Amino acid sequence: MTKKPVKSVMPSAVRAKARAPAAGEAAPSSNRATRAAERRAAIVEAAMEEFIARGFAATRLDDIAKRAGVAKGTIYLHFKDKESMFEELVRTVIVPVVARLTALPPPTGSVRDLVEGFAGDFLKEVIGTRRGDLVRLIVAEGPRFPSVADFYYREVVSRGIAGMRALIELGIARGEIREKNLARYPQILVAPAMIAVIWQSLFARHAPLDAQDMLRVHLDLIFGERRAT
Repeated sequence: MTKKPVKSVMPSAVRAKARAPAAGEAAPSSNRATRAAERRAAIVEAAMEEFIARGFAATRLDDIAKRAGVAKGTIYLHFKDKESMFEELVRTVIVPVVARLTALPPPTGSVRDLVEGFAGDFLKEVIGTRRGDLVRLIVAEGPRFPSVADFYYREVVSRGIAGMRALIELGIARGEIREKNLARYPQILVAPAMIAVIWQSLFARHAPLDAQDMLRVHLDLIFGERRAT
């Protein structure tokens, strides 16, 4: 299998923290902390590549250590096991994307504009990136590892659902959304994103999918077609 070119999706702030010494700290202590942070970041990135290439079950700590360029024992200085490493990966790579949804200010424009903007950004940051690969891995292996699926639900899915429900309820209150039962099933609002993630890996070579256009059609069904200006 040909490996995809690696494009880091680790937040720049995390990488910067790994490189930059804290202000006012003694140089030796600062250097040790910097090296430890760099090793931790390298382990997390190596874990992501191994999980995506081999799957969660088949990935070995020895392979992660080799890819990260550290001794296997070094991994245990930062993580107790493979599961805790995977959790750190989700927190670092995916949780910040979803956190933006719960931090969105009340829209000054339409709810549709806000949803379309966030969903569009989500598609750009997930489709065709390592984040998308990670989501597909969870979908594929979650049933075999309930604790991993449970963690992902708590940290990602439940937060995203809560954010979507809040936007739907606002849209209903403003009269932008007529179907009040949509608030019971906020999963419907984000369904195109999940379809696009799965479609990309399975069927894109047979029938490329324009995820952005599908999203616009989907929102037309929920909010009504945009009027020509």
